[in-house]
Amino acid sequence: MSKVKSPTEKKRLSLMRDRRNTYGESPHASRKNIRRGKQRSHREERRFANQVLAMVDSESSEERKAQADATLKAGVLNKRLRGFKKDPDTPLGEVIRRKQAKRKERGMNS
Repeated sequence: MSKVKSPTEKKRLSLMRDRRNTYGESPHASRKNIRRGKQRSHREERRFANQVLAMVDSESSEERKAQADATLKAGVLNKRLRGFKKDPDTPLGEVIRRKQAKRKERGMNS
């Protein structure tokens, strides 16, 4: 059961917590593209790792293997940090304020 009893408090919390996608594409496209972005970044990590490992063969020196290992770890970490990140959706209260401001602006221009 909800700890919040007052309807005004419930509304205030709802406007803070509920979020809307304001990225500018349809919700169906967003759902698909978020998944594709994650897939793309994982694929980039794997491709980078395979390129580094391809430079080292079984007859390479230990020093070269250690250097490749360090390069691999640093590169994969860098790819992961620069990889796909979903932009958070906008709080509902902010979306409503923007819409009201646009309506007011349109009303004054007419």
